[in-house]
Amino acid sequence: MSDHIHILGICGTFMGGLALLARERGFSVTGSDRNVYPPMSTQLLESGISLVDGYEAEQLSPAPGCVVVGNALSRGQPVVEAMLNEGLHYTSGPEWLGRHILHDQWVLAAAGTHGKTTTASMLAWILDCAGLEPGFLIGGVPSNFGVSARMGGGRYFVVEADEYDSAFFDKRSKFVHYRPKTVIINNLEYDHADIFPDLAAIETQFHHLVRCIPAEGLIIRGDGAAIDRVLERGVWSPTVTVQASADDGWSWRALSAQADRVEIGTPDGAVASLQWSLIGAHNAANAAAAIAAAAHVGISLEDAVLALTTFKGVKRRLELLGKPGDIAVYDDFAHHPTAIESTLLALRPQTSAGKLIALIEPRSNTMRMGEHRAHLAAAARAADHTLWFEPAEMNWELGSAVGAAPEQEVFQSIDTMIDRALALATSGDTIVVMSNGGFGGLHHQLMTQLEARATA
Repeated sequence: MSDHIHILGICGTFMGGLALLARERGFSVTGSDRNVYPPMSTQLLESGISLVDGYEAEQLSPAPGCVVVGNALSRGQPVVEAMLNEGLHYTSGPEWLGRHILHDQWVLAAAGTHGKTTTASMLAWILDCAGLEPGFLIGGVPSNFGVSARMGGGRYFVVEADEYDSAFFDKRSKFVHYRPKTVIINNLEYDHADIFPDLAAIETQFHHLVRCIPAEGLIIRGDGAAIDRVLERGVWSPTVTVQASADDGWSWRALSAQADRVEIGTPDGAVASLQWSLIGAHNAANAAAAIAAAAHVGISLEDAVLALTTFKGVKRRLELLGKPGDIAVYDDFAHHPTAIESTLLALRPQTSAGKLIALIEPRSNTMRMGEHRAHLAAAARAADHTLWFEPAEMNWELGSAVGAAPEQEVFQSIDTMIDRALALATSGDTIVVMSNGGFGGLHHQLMTQLEARATA
């Protein structure tokens, strides 16, 4: 079989990282996608991986040795029909990863509804600082590494373990293909309404993950009834809990309003203070979970905390884009009410002397289906002003959910939304842009106009 693999949906964060790993392993890699945007498209082009725009059948000629199919692909697309008609060898991205990359590694997986990307990035950095040269595949770009994936030089591999389905022909969650030894389950809420009918269906997939963890493995879990229900179905591995200010298990406690100083506690009562560049209670919890996972491979509390003092965060996860005219502008990936609320609560303490302005695109499939509409207004209440963008693809009226709050406005035009943000923002304010997509280039347009105004 040819060592040429062709990846459909290559510009997604997972598939793009997979492409980098395959290339590093010696495979010839090409791929296709549509409507791509940085940072993944830039990362692939800089790595010399050829991209095709669109999903036409011609891209499979000459035939690759294997077609790796992303979960955004479905029946009816020309490239998929050609792949099936011609009898080409094909697989899902997660299955390819498990077979070719993870099979001989100690896999450390970060799972849960929120915080997977940041927690996995922290864990990879802790292991790297300890000299373990971990491989990793993360659904974002950790600033300390500058890439979303690498093979590494040791026996450890950190993976962001997503519960989304694997492909149109494999409806199991991605993470069941990874067979981890160390697993973090940060939290568990309802999401991915396009895939799962209810929270119980997601809990079933998480229990499939739990069934794969060896008796010598470790489950590091956050608090919550949904995780309780998953483990009540059966657990065959040691389990430790990460909680705020807990008396047992792993714990974290904010030592400052912004949680940029945090105390981490171990199950045996040891404590260490962490001062770092990140903020927010959610990141403090992520840090405690990452340190607990690092301890499972023998890294001390002191060394793990020292590593996180130099952790620079992840692109698009509360990433500071700049401060034109003394207006701080952040980019964040939040697209679920809990994540929106956590981000705003993290920023609130530093904006006591100015306004906190949120620009939000409810872009995820779950948001567009209206599953979280009842929680949106409350999720944004920590902001002084919230500007919501209503995509054309929404199948419900956003204004009906947030219109009653006078500080929350809805826009159908990105240009009009930017104009409103510029009218609101003054020196000392903070603007946070939240979307799990490109937001129509809003980030760049907003920064450009703020910089021009500051120069003028």
